[in-house]
Amino acid sequence: MASSGSPGSAVQIVTDTPLERAFELAELAMGGVAPRPPVGAVVVQDGEIVGEGATEPRPGKHAELIALEQAGNRTLGATLYCTLEPHAFQGVAPPCTDAIIEAGIARVVSPLEDPNPRVSGNGFRRLKAAGIEVEREVAQEYVDRSHRLVEGFAHYLKTRRPLVTLKIATSLDGKIATRTGESKWITGELSRLRVHRMRYESDALITGIGSVLADDPRMTARNSQGEPTGRPLLRVVVDTSGRMPPGAALLKEKGEVLWVVGDDVDVIPPNDAVTVLKATKLAGKVDLAVVIGELGTRGLHNVMIEAGGGLAGAFVEGGYVDRVAAFIAPRIIGGPDAPGPLAGKGIDSLANALTLERVTHTVIDSDILVEGYVGKFEHGLASQ
Repeated sequence: MASSGSPGSAVQIVTDTPLERAFELAELAMGGVAPRPPVGAVVVQDGEIVGEGATEPRPGKHAELIALEQAGNRTLGATLYCTLEPHAFQGVAPPCTDAIIEAGIARVVSPLEDPNPRVSGNGFRRLKAAGIEVEREVAQEYVDRSHRLVEGFAHYLKTRRPLVTLKIATSLDGKIATRTGESKWITGELSRLRVHRMRYESDALITGIGSVLADDPRMTARNSQGEPTGRPLLRVVVDTSGRMPPGAALLKEKGEVLWVVGDDVDVIPPNDAVTVLKATKLAGKVDLAVVIGELGTRGLHNVMIEAGGGLAGAFVEGGYVDRVAAFIAPRIIGGPDAPGPLAGKGIDSLANALTLERVTHTVIDSDILVEGYVGKFEHGLASQ
């Protein structure tokens, strides 16, 4: 299998599939390139990977151009593997299709049309018109991974707001802590590593002031050695009354913090990395529509909520959750005073329950991860 090293490494011998390497590169770019979609690209000449690239944040380069430049004079007659249709219009970056044609690429393997209406098949058509073979028939695994990579981007194009994932971790009987508030750790180490990967792939994390005061979280994505990866790029604290302490652990980490307070609250940012957003209130709490609207204005695609029952329940009842990731541990806590993952009013009839679709179940050591999309969620991708 091709090396999983970073883009820019030496020429690699292909012993598996270059398309797999393209996906590895794209998945490494997730959570760091919005409002662009994450894309990976690999150039193969005579059985060797001679160039590779991943999307850079604006105003950087697109994956295809990076791969072509790295390949240099070995692009003539080569094959380009790309996780998403090359774009075909002049934006912040020039059209990738032009660069591919000029480089003399003979064949492009790419499974998915770009959901952006400004592309949506135009890239493939331009390549074919230039005499380049376009192959889209790949293993279903890669088609599914293509959709997963850009589902937040596609959702943003349709709604102008990010795809919101609610992450929860509970005991077998649906508790997130004991009656005394102890919650570390309900799930196992491998599940926690999976959560850090999910954070890495998110453009922003959202939590509430209750979690900050109770747990003092860092709100960072960390690797197996506990070292921060630099993701996500934004951490959001919903704090209606402006109670966040200046010594909070999250304020000591790198990256921007969006401190959301009520519009009648005056606070002073504790450092230059903190941005204050004053939001209107509903029933005495920050209007979550303002929070989601701000993230949409910033062009973010994927955000994750890690919060206590009060804020998590408010996001669900407000209709702002698109996807749920629930980690369930084989522990039983019990007791009516042990909190659950969702507070709020709740429903009065099972017919009104939030229903998940496209549900998957993953066993992670002794835990189970259940993931699914709420019934109203629309994929937003171009038809295949």
